[in-house]
Amino acid sequence: MAGFTLPRVSVPARLMLTEGEPRLGEVYVMERVPQHTGPETPLEMLNRPDGFFAFRAAGAAQVLLVTKARTISLSVPRNLTGEDPARLSAAKLVALTVTLSGDTDITGWATLELPEYHSRLLDYLNASPDPFFAVTTAEEVHFVNRAHVLYARPED
Repeated sequence: MAGFTLPRVSVPARLMLTEGEPRLGEVYVMERVPQHTGPETPLEMLNRPDGFFAFRAAGAAQVLLVTKARTISLSVPRNLTGEDPARLSAAKLVALTVTLSGDTDITGWATLELPEYHSRLLDYLNASPDPFFAVTTAEEVHFVNRAHVLYARPED
């Protein structure tokens, strides 16, 4: 069993931690998952119960094992997220600005897949026990750690 590994796919990312400057590099997601075709998404990886994830900084030889608890956000290019057009057509888009610890703002939109009578931004932010949620901009998808959100405000 010493040589057993699971196939992984690298995804370019920008990592923002509670200390230091944002870092460019790559994260690794599973090549296949049972719940859908294609590789695991970065959001699925971040919301797994594991406390750490692998990150290789640009130009570095070694992989860092990063704690999710101190991760403020992980951002990936939007064209790499594998957005499902059928799901997006049924979802409601809500414009928002999220202010994170470190006084960073992200303005974009959230994709709400909630019942019509519970489809406010507040419902979206409170709906899931998962630690990370997505905020999409024109260029990137930001996976934000709920524990590091100071406040969010709707932009509609």
